[in-house]
Amino acid sequence: PRLFADGQFAHPDRRARFVATAVRGPQHATSAEYPLTLNTGRLRDHWHTMTRTGRSPRLSAHIAEPFVDLHADDAARLGIQPGALARVVSAWGSVVLRAQSSGAMSRGELFVPIHWSAPFASDARIGKLVNPAVDPLSGEPEFKHTPARIEAFAAQWFGFALLRAAPAAAPQADWWTRVTGQSHTRLELAGALRLDDPETWVQALVAADAGDEWIDAADTSAGWHRFACVRANRLEAAVFLARSPELPSRRWLAELFQQGQLSDGDRRALMAGAPGQGGVDQGPIVCACFGVGRNTLVEAIHRHKLQTPAAICSCMKAGTNCGSCVPELRQLLASCATAVAH
Repeated sequence: PRLFADGQFAHPDRRARFVATAVRGPQHATSAEYPLTLNTGRLRDHWHTMTRTGRSPRLSAHIAEPFVDLHADDAARLGIQPGALARVVSAWGSVVLRAQSSGAMSRGELFVPIHWSAPFASDARIGKLVNPAVDPLSGEPEFKHTPARIEAFAAQWFGFALLRAAPAAAPQADWWTRVTGQSHTRLELAGALRLDDPETWVQALVAADAGDEWIDAADTSAGWHRFACVRANRLEAAVFLARSPELPSRRWLAELFQQGQLSDGDRRALMAGAPGQGGVDQGPIVCACFGVGRNTLVEAIHRHKLQTPAAICSCMKAGTNCGSCVPELRQLLASCATAVAH
């Protein structure tokens, strides 16, 4: 029922064979036009093109959108701000992704995850970047070495929308990512042209009924707008727009969609862009199994003086099920120790 389970292989002597192959360098070298080496790979909580994992709110909560990771020195030299958008270009195609500098990349290298396809993002299909060279024996493409360049994507506005009713069509934005939430769909958004009439744009995005209540706030000098659509005192949509990618946390806003009714404090918090008195923002998910956020972990590390992943597991349960978040817990402990040292 299972091939080779008996330890016998498909050769006359029933023994396995190693096949030696000649070492070859990459077929396409970097150049002045494409000076960086692009590496592709998968992430912890997604598989292939997210046809299944992209439908899971729990798995989508860890890393919600496609990104390009590069060294901080390369980002600074090229004018690419963390959290902003960047266009990655090779001789075969281009994509637009969120930029980050995690500290894991060497100078001259880029990393992009493979998972986001057209149903989940506007311009993140990584396969069109990869060079067409393949290994002559296995047929495996040269996924780990594509000459590329990266440049800032000049967005005039950034935003996100949390919608109880999923949009029927792609949003009117130059860049977007769709994220599956527990009781909502989340859209990350950006545009290359200024939004002259944000209110009309938001109303076109949200499938509101005639009797719905709208709450809004704006600071035109700071360049931000916030909108909430309420139906029978239940949150139907929240849309936040700003000139910069620095926007309020999505996590605590998402939790409002699981409430039956909004309180007056919830309404004030929506427009303030932060949890009200007594509210907690757990931050981005680290442990998908138990829904433990980064902010919660950092607070526990400092409060209980946790120094090892095992101590975090004992105190917070994070890392005690599948264990795939343990490397991230180690990184979190290191960053907390560095913060204390300074």
